[in-house]
Amino acid sequence: MEKHSISIWFFIGLILVLYGILIFGASVYNLFVPPAHPVVLFKLHSGVWWGGLLIVMGVVYLWKFSPRKKKD
Repeated sequence: MEKHSISIWFFIGLILVLYGILIFGASVYNLFVPPAHPVVLFKLHSGVWWGGLLIVMGVVYLWKFSPRKKKD
């Protein structure tokens, strides 16, 4: 029986995707229900951008370090 180890980067990718979904979801919600006292740069929607970036980075890590990926 062959032992397979899972890379720590796979779990980091999982966390990045999870945080990205949370940040992206909260920011999209704020687009439809704006806060009573928005911050100065609210119109830039940085949460949407950062959430999307975290999701993309996390998916790349999940794909690259997937435990099911065949080793060459």
